[in-house]
Amino acid sequence: MHFYQNERIALFIDGANLYATAKSLGFDIDYKRLLALFRQKGQLVRALYYTALAEDQEYSSIRPLIDWLDYNGFTMVTKPTKEFTDASGRRKVKGNMDIELTVDAMRLAENLDHVVLFSGDGDFRSLVAALQQMGKRVSVVSTLQTQPPMVADELRRQADQFVDLADLEQLICRDPATRPAREGRFGGGRGGYSSREPASFQDNDDLSEEV
Repeated sequence: MHFYQNERIALFIDGANLYATAKSLGFDIDYKRLLALFRQKGQLVRALYYTALAEDQEYSSIRPLIDWLDYNGFTMVTKPTKEFTDASGRRKVKGNMDIELTVDAMRLAENLDHVVLFSGDGDFRSLVAALQQMGKRVSVVSTLQTQPPMVADELRRQADQFVDLADLEQLICRDPATRPAREGRFGGGRGGYSSREPASFQDNDDLSEEV
């Protein structure tokens, strides 16, 4: 993983995609350690985390993670999920954040030297290409260590640097023995917050429920 110390860096985290990737590799992400790692790599300008929320639920199990991140150095970008019924009568929930992430990346680009995209979604290839045309370096973080790989081949080829999340495991993983209690303490938990906290709908942007 190559960075220049004088680079202005921003992290753009596709929350659902990163959660699914870490889960497929079998480890929890300690977001405090993740932030510390990239602060060592250069001048970290911003760390943005994108996720959709089901607003009609009284309580979502992803809420503690969102609150912790919001208090501990991350910029949270959220929007409500949308429900619809497909042609076969199945109820589906969509919560895609690609547009929000893309717009923010383009807006911030002039103040950045290096964009780190935590996603394997091939739809971001055009964004990566546009940022490169503006003279920015772009790293993509996902994994090839699953079957099938979590990263789209076209996205990996377009990136200036591909970082396999599996190679970062020892640097950003959470020790289950040090995992903080889930009740409150968003600003003062021990060490960080686990990626295993989100609700199961975080595995994918599109979930189906039989009605």
